[in-house]
Parts: sequence; structure tokens; C-alpha cells
Amino acid sequence: MTEIFLGIASALWLGILTSISPCPLAANIAAVSFLSKKIAHPAMVFISGLAYTLGRMVSYAVIGWIIISSLLSVPQAAQFLQKYMGKVLAPLLIITGFLLMEIITLRFPGVALSQKQHNKLVESGAPGAFLLGLLFALAFCPVSAALFFGSLIPLALNSKFGTLLTFMYGVGTGLPVFIFAVAIALGVTSLSHWFNRITKFEYYTRRITGVIFILVGLYYTGIYILRIF
Repeated sequence: MTEIFLGIASALWLGILTSISPCPLAANIAAVSFLSKKIAHPAMVFISGLAYTLGRMVSYAVIGWIIISSLLSVPQAAQFLQKYMGKVLAPLLIITGFLLMEIITLRFPGVALSQKQHNKLVESGAPGAFLLGLLFALAFCPVSAALFFGSLIPLALNSKFGTLLTFMYGVGTGLPVFIFAVAIALGVTSLSHWFNRITKFEYYTRRITGVIFILVGLYYTGIYILRIF
């Protein structure tokens, strides 16, 4: 019971932290704001915002499920992970921590849409908003890539509830976006104020999470690699 609770809480937190990171957050707010300008009825803004959020959630959950299922379905890979997961996690957590603290930076290819394609998706209503969320989730920024590939996937591979964790990560990435969609549908006008506050909150929480990852990585290094504990 404790294992599944900790796993779900960790996956949810990683998802929320992904969604409020500057690059994904800016893209999410821009997408939901654009939806609100194209749709006059508040209820439809809410539905389209929800569809966009679900698109992001499904994208992360499916990618995670495919990676985990592919690795665990290969006996050699499954045996390797079972035997060496601790040794793999140690440097992976340290590198992820460095990425979160921006000590090292990486560039990742993303998914680009032309303005015409973007407008066409938005104007097609909820199905288009869903597809927009699905595609935007694939545009990994360094922080979101580090959290997804460097944290969630190893966490899911190390747990018997791996598929559930990928879904909960998707839920976490969707929560802040959903809140902004509700705010826009209700006519909240001070979104820039909240955007600035969330950005400041994210700055500190990301670095705290990065420090924790580095410390856990060092601890795993001592246990599984150096065997000094």
C-alpha cells in the first residue's frame, strides 16, 4: 500500500512540475488562451480546454506505456533492469538533478506546427484541441524531457505499477492546464499575475527537486556502485 501511494504521489508531482516548468507552461497558457479567443461560448472554451488537457495526458501515458512495455517484454532487457537498475538509476538521477538545476543544458527536437495547421486544429473544436494537446506534449523541453525520461520512466520500470504511474504522470501534467482552462472559461483576467507567481514557485521547487535527485543519486552510487554503505 505504501509503495503504490509513494509511486502515485511521485508520478503526480513529476507531472505537475513538468507542466509548470516555463517552456511547457508558456505553451499551455498560449494554447488555452488561443482557444478562448476562437470560441465565444464559455462552456465550449471549458470543453476545448479539457480536451487539450486530455490530449496531453494521453500522449504522456501512451509514450510511457510503450517504452515500459517494450523494455519489459524483452527478457534480456527485463533481466538487465532487474539486476542493474540501482546502478543505472544512480547516474541518471544525478544527471536529471543537474538538468533541473540548469547546471547542464540540453536541446531536444520538438514537434512544430505551422500557423495554418494550428488554426485549423483550433477551429475544429474539441477534437482539434485534443490533437493539439497530444502534439504539444511531444515538444519536449530539456526540463520536461529530464523529468519524463530521467525520472518517471526509471521510477515506473522499478515498480510493478509502472503503467499506472505513467497515467498519473499524465494526470499531473494536465492539472495546471485544466485549472487555467477553467479560469479562462470563468473570465478570470489576471492570468498574467498568476503566471508570474507560478513561475517563481516553479523556480524554487524545481531546484529543490534537483537537489533531492542529486542526493538520492549519490546515495544510490554509494550503495550499488561503490558499496560503501
